[in-house]
Amino acid sequence: MDTHPLPHLTLEKDLQIISTDDNQVVTAIQDWHQNDSYNLYMSESRGLFFTLMLENVVSSGGPEGNIMIDLYEVAGIKGVFLSNKVEENQGNKVYCEQPYCSLHLHLHVSENPYTSGNIVSKDSAPGIIIASGVVGPELTSNNVSIFITSDAGNSWREVFQEEYSLFFLNQGGSLVAIRHTPLPIRHIWLSFDEGRSWDKYSFTSSPLYVDGVLGEPGEDTLIMTIFGHFSHRSEWQLVKIDFQSVFQHRCTSEDYMTWQLHNEGEVCIMGMKRIFQKLKANVRCVKTRNQYISQMSDSCPCTQADFECDYGFERQIDGRCTPAFWFVPSATSRDCIRGESFLNTTGYRRGLSNNCTEGTLLKYSPRRQKCPSHAPRGLQLFTSEGTLVAALERNVTFLVFLEEGLGSMTSITVDFGDGTAISYVNISSIDGGVKHIYSRVGIYHISATASNSLGFDRVLLFLHVTCQLEQIQLLAPSVVVKNKAINLTTVLRPSNVGTVSYYWWFNNKTEPVVTLDGTMSFTFSKEGSHTVTVQASVGNTVRQDQMTVAVYDYFRSHILGFSSYLDELNPGVSEWREDISRVVKNSMVQVTGINEEQLLVTVLPGLPTTAEIFILPEKRPRVGGMAEKWAHLDQLSQVLLSALNQDLIQFTLKPGVQVNVYATQLSPAPLVDSSDSGHSSTAVIMLVSVVLMGLAAFLIYKFKRKIPGINTYTAEQPDKEQEVIPTVTSIAIPNPEGDQLTSLDRVDVQLDSKGRGYLPSHTDIKLSDEAPHVF
Repeated sequence: MDTHPLPHLTLEKDLQIISTDDNQVVTAIQDWHQNDSYNLYMSESRGLFFTLMLENVVSSGGPEGNIMIDLYEVAGIKGVFLSNKVEENQGNKVYCEQPYCSLHLHLHVSENPYTSGNIVSKDSAPGIIIASGVVGPELTSNNVSIFITSDAGNSWREVFQEEYSLFFLNQGGSLVAIRHTPLPIRHIWLSFDEGRSWDKYSFTSSPLYVDGVLGEPGEDTLIMTIFGHFSHRSEWQLVKIDFQSVFQHRCTSEDYMTWQLHNEGEVCIMGMKRIFQKLKANVRCVKTRNQYISQMSDSCPCTQADFECDYGFERQIDGRCTPAFWFVPSATSRDCIRGESFLNTTGYRRGLSNNCTEGTLLKYSPRRQKCPSHAPRGLQLFTSEGTLVAALERNVTFLVFLEEGLGSMTSITVDFGDGTAISYVNISSIDGGVKHIYSRVGIYHISATASNSLGFDRVLLFLHVTCQLEQIQLLAPSVVVKNKAINLTTVLRPSNVGTVSYYWWFNNKTEPVVTLDGTMSFTFSKEGSHTVTVQASVGNTVRQDQMTVAVYDYFRSHILGFSSYLDELNPGVSEWREDISRVVKNSMVQVTGINEEQLLVTVLPGLPTTAEIFILPEKRPRVGGMAEKWAHLDQLSQVLLSALNQDLIQFTLKPGVQVNVYATQLSPAPLVDSSDSGHSSTAVIMLVSVVLMGLAAFLIYKFKRKIPGINTYTAEQPDKEQEVIPTVTSIAIPNPEGDQLTSLDRVDVQLDSKGRGYLPSHTDIKLSDEAPHVF
């Protein structure tokens, strides 16, 4: 059977679980071609295979940029949902003029506990749903009205042509409405006939800017709390309203009527007839908890409408379910054991929540058939993650599926490609997958083989096993000759991480050079400073290193060594090497008098500690030919080597520890050559005596940073801690005696439906000590 849990060509961009009731999973999936809508899918009892339930459900932005599906589960009637569906030239039954005859509802539940939200229903008021929405060609936030349905969404009526918050009162037996407006108000409206007519009442003597409403704090009370302020500068006010006076008596059985749930007149829904008890219109009686809200149910005979298409089947225009073009019906026998029988689908399946009986039940139910005998065919092998990359020393789960040829005599062998394999007598014993751990990185050739007496099938998989790349280091000469190829090398940590892709950038070029090798040859054609950047990519990990290379027409260089105890204090970090390079260069400049712009020192990674000194051409072009330019560099080189040979280049690593710098190949040349150099030996020796006295102070200045192996005794100013000023929120607690319960006075029975506005929300509420009296 096809192993994809969704229809074969579904390429999901996003998936959200909607419900897991009744042992079925309902999920919303955005397919590859959808941007603002989702399709709803329902699983069978195992939750393994999904079929399409509803297409093109509207989605919209939610809090913090999250996507919200326009799907609302109606309270009080199990299994009933409302959704906004993208559909051409269609609409709910409300009065309007064609072609703009679609009712679009805002199906988001309020996250603010002090407002009613865009849609609301109640368990104790079955069939009644209150929602805000618009009538027109699309869902918008302009010209919003309030709509009510009394029959669970079959028909809707508009009750306010502007935005109101509606609340259930008296266990859902009556409704309270309060207008959304930025202006102060003093009236509310009550309805005792499911919103068909409204009575107007005043709840305060002074107009109040309303900031929120709290419904009944207890199920059996008739109290509502409104909070706000009389002016923008006044303190918060709390008004508690007792609705007891508007009701006449406690409800009895005579006050109730029966209401039958239906779908556009069809009373059999999900195989059941359901009848509810609800209050009669305009009855003003007080309900007690769960009084007369029981329902009566009766099963219906099964019809084709009680069955959905099974996995791999699609609904046709005439209502029949036929196999999709990608589905192989014979695959339904994948769990079949040779010599036994299996339930073969008719293309239909009854929902687990559907309770229909008899009727066409037998016609559409799966039929038992004898298991066919087949050679293995359609073997599939993949990882549980659906990727071809796995981590070293971590469990990898391989899943194996076989379309045909399953049976007690069919064996399955999985070869993991590292010298180990495992065999199973029947594939049903490895439904949870086969786990394996790889101890070495590399690309592994994994195979699965299914065989029985009638034949065999084999499938291959190439798995990349990698480990986490921690660091990449780029190695290249600091100074190179123009138009001469150099080798660029990388060092990885750890060294063996599997298949690595390298990306090389030179200076500001946009497109990188891509290689599978960590070394490459490159030639710089221009003098100057050049940047080389390399990235190493392993799996989903990318690491980068960068260095600067100086390019000249000519230069001299020498390898330097250090006193052996320097190795013990070498921490192997680039910052330490940079600091040592600067100190050595400064010592050379002061001892030899060579221009610092013509010297470049680079301490090389690794042990023993070594460095390379580069003698560079003068920035201002020297008069004369190339031979004279080389002669000048050779002259400087001899001066430098003479200083190194006589241990004149040294520095203090820490008090009492003096480090000598020397050339690894000592030169026998004299300190100066009087015929070629303007430097005199006497001048150099005198300069050395001055330098050695000032070098200690210089080293302390240069080594201010605390580096492993280098101590500094310079007093450091501690970083000043940032001062944190806490935010203080003061909330005044009201005087309990000041929150008085008051009754309402009826003012007007005419509905005032002008004006529009929105109810602001406040999270920090300061309550006054006194609540106003209600008139």
